Amino acid sequence: MSALVLAVLLSLVSAVAYAAAAIVQERVAASGPSSTYAPVRRPAWWGSVTLNGLGAALHVAALAYGPLTLVQPMGALTIVFALPMSAVFIRRRAGAAAWRGAVMATAGLAGLLALTDGADADALAMGSRLVLAAAGFGAVAALFVASRALRRAATRSVLLATAAGGAFGLASVFTKSVAEDWQSGLPLGELPILFAIAGFAISGLLLSQASYRGAGLAAPLATVTVVNPVVAAAIGLTLFGESFRYGTAGTAIALGFGVVAAGGLILLTTERLSAAHHVKPVPPPTLPPAPGRRRPDTPDQTATPPALR
Repeated sequence: MSALVLAVLLSLVSAVAYAAAAIVQERVAASGPSSTYAPVRRPAWWGSVTLNGLGAALHVAALAYGPLTLVQPMGALTIVFALPMSAVFIRRRAGAAAWRGAVMATAGLAGLLALTDGADADALAMGSRLVLAAAGFGAVAALFVASRALRRAATRSVLLATAAGGAFGLASVFTKSVAEDWQSGLPLGELPILFAIAGFAISGLLLSQASYRGAGLAAPLATVTVVNPVVAAAIGLTLFGESFRYGTAGTAIALGFGVVAAGGLILLTTERLSAAHHVKPVPPPTLPPAPGRRRPDTPDQTATPPALR
């Protein structure tokens, strides 16, 4: 088996693991208290944590055998796998609008990442990394605080998923920087960055868990799937000296793919809002009157008619 085929297989299994983890997280969120961000007493939640860890390990292994331009776009298949898996295992079917939004988000993300050129990236000094970490934590915290002020479950979940995707993207950026330094031996000065990686990873996990509360599966998962690599690519372009392929033309095409991905997310969000708006409240059951008592809206058969009074 060639290294390229092995990278593809590892990427596919990684996407399936991430999709299964998202389905379990959504079911835990739907059946638990609304204020729970880390339902540590739920065995199913720990199962989703294990699946997320498995997906991450397989993704790193795929990067060891295949190029970034192949492995990273395949991570967008998570949302494509999650929708049919959700229909099969928990009998929850996605509507046509959700499928269109998922396909648009996946295609836009894949095109955007395929045009990103990560060759000859510049190293970032430790001071700049610490500033980036502080700014990243501040941005994630701001998104979390803003989500607390929203009443609509769909828009609140998308904002939480955006924060989760940003946290995961920042964790990927710092993981890449540490991996490059590890080749020559990991210095003790990298310990703050390791703590930052752990903080971003845990924050992303907790925020993604909260994003599934009352919002279904498709919109939060698509948001995390798109925001994660977009944040990592944006940081790589601005701070690590990476660029898009084919110069100005490639940059313009990449922006077009970004618009397509954003349109897919908007479609998923509006589809969820529309579904929530059309849910009809269930009327309370009507109980029969007690024996010997009449209904309040029925005339008293024993009363004397007006004409005989």
